[in-house]
Amino acid sequence: MKPAIFIINPQAKNGYCQKVWLKIQQVLKQENITYSASFTEYRGHAKELARSYAEKAGGKRLDLIAVGGDGTLHEVVNGAAMYLNVNVGFIPGGSGNDFSRGFGLPKDPEAALNAIITGIQPVRADMGLIRHTGEKETYFINNMGAGFDAQIAKKVNSSKVKGHLNRLSLGKFVYVLFLIRELFTYKCSKLEVEIDGKKHFFDSAWFITVSNQPFYGGGMKISPNANPFDGILNLTVVHNISRVKLLFVFSSVFNGKHIVLKEVAVFQGKEISIRSSQPIPAHADGEFLGFTPMTVSVCRNALPVLLKKKRK
Repeated sequence: MKPAIFIINPQAKNGYCQKVWLKIQQVLKQENITYSASFTEYRGHAKELARSYAEKAGGKRLDLIAVGGDGTLHEVVNGAAMYLNVNVGFIPGGSGNDFSRGFGLPKDPEAALNAIITGIQPVRADMGLIRHTGEKETYFINNMGAGFDAQIAKKVNSSKVKGHLNRLSLGKFVYVLFLIRELFTYKCSKLEVEIDGKKHFFDSAWFITVSNQPFYGGGMKISPNANPFDGILNLTVVHNISRVKLLFVFSSVFNGKHIVLKEVAVFQGKEISIRSSQPIPAHADGEFLGFTPMTVSVCRNALPVLLKKKRK
């Protein structure tokens, strides 16, 4: 393993990531592995650190490894995405860790480090690029969405309840808790979705998710057929469904069975635009992004990710 730089979010999973890093650090020292490490201090800091390291590398090959949750990885990806010399790795230390599920990485932090040490090679994976709020651009590695699921993500990330559940090792249930709470107050919107030039209209849409890999929300298999190596993004639109039946959708989403319902529309595409009758919240990799309208495009083979092999 060549010298790597670890970007650690000590607040991930309500501080649990600090314990994860201590274990990782012990292994690195035992194996006499040269490394550098930086800790994030505020939201957006991992992006700044990743960009700074990439610039200082001066074009030399660099391994940047995020230690934290999907939000930490999201920031590192957005800091490194424009630099062709950067490989991105991940050691799970958060509560969701959907990237590990979707990309076939070990969920155990020490096992993830061991995989990196023992010869994981960079594999070029797809990303999504979102253009929003004027001229802003944001990348996502897992998924993005607009509507009800983004509203839940926004509430979860700003709530103290997530921290309490993390302390009890129940962090993955926080999304279910907020789903039920928001279910009876959220107002649906009319949605216009254009996919590779073809328009689709939905009168009463709950949400749309654009996926690069199958999982989101801490293990929900929202897009069972999504593949981060096929150059295509997968879309899921839930619409014209009662609040009670929507609960069934979310109860079946963990095994991907929801896509057989007539109220769940699935598509594939490379260039997507999302417009709504009123501005609705959006997220990228579970992080609040802003409000519609926005456009999404696939960036094929754009990011070198440290993996064992391509997932078929």
